[in-house]
Amino acid sequence: MCGIVGLYLKNPALGPKLGALFEPMLIAMTERGPDSAGFAIYGDEVPEHWIKLTLRHPDPYFDWETLAERAKTELSAQLSWFQNANVAVFKLEADEVSARGWFAEHAKDVLILSVGRSIEILKEVGLPIEISERFSLSGMQGTHIIGHTRMATESAVTMAGSHPFSTGMDLCLVHNGSLSNHNRLRENLKREGISFETENDSEVAAGYLTWRLREGDTLKQALEGALTDLDGFFTFTIGTRDGFAVIRDPIACKPAVLAETDDYVAMASEYQALTSLPGIENAKVWEPEPATVYAWERASV
Repeated sequence: MCGIVGLYLKNPALGPKLGALFEPMLIAMTERGPDSAGFAIYGDEVPEHWIKLTLRHPDPYFDWETLAERAKTELSAQLSWFQNANVAVFKLEADEVSARGWFAEHAKDVLILSVGRSIEILKEVGLPIEISERFSLSGMQGTHIIGHTRMATESAVTMAGSHPFSTGMDLCLVHNGSLSNHNRLRENLKREGISFETENDSEVAAGYLTWRLREGDTLKQALEGALTDLDGFFTFTIGTRDGFAVIRDPIACKPAVLAETDDYVAMASEYQALTSLPGIENAKVWEPEPATVYAWERASV
């Protein structure tokens, strides 16, 4: 079944409250996804020519400090880092290809959850309220955030299988639904240089968008292509460095609702997840149309 929520702030003054506004939205989706939960938050942007990596190791006592010092030395890069539960965020002066290559060779047990200038992905097995508390969601700041609660009906309950999925710089996706052609599409995308960490069909959808963007598509063009190339049913919410987008398949059998005020745009699988937002009683509220791209983005800097 699964639940999706997203919040894009049009009013920068709300940035310090992003986590506090979003936390009840995520928890409201517990009945739709009690197995695992996660979110991608955008903010705390690093300078040009720097990247930010969200890293996870299965050992909660993993020695991140030693890994950071080694990466700093061997990549000859400036580096800072901080830890949040069993996840670490490394900020370093390097490019994506060099960083991914170094971690693949020298830290094989470390899973890269996201790479970008703005994005951080945090996800785990457990109830949404447990995940929120583990990562101190309520105190987080940023510009926008998308999240997912998972009910694993076709695969094991694992952290790796939970959403969001990220396959490119600052790009992530959450998905409610199922794709029928993901195995064939995965092999095609691998030949195009897209790599995957799991067998989840949602990661294939994220990989497809990454590929289309690399080929020069705008986000709108990539999502319109997905309507043709992805066989199945879906509601997607996609996060980028500059904003977020929502799209449903042409049948639109998976629920979704959007709400917009002068201060924010919010999305959820059910309206109940939006009721805690300030001013929701005066918001424009509507159900997104099938096969239609809805996107909100700030100007790139």
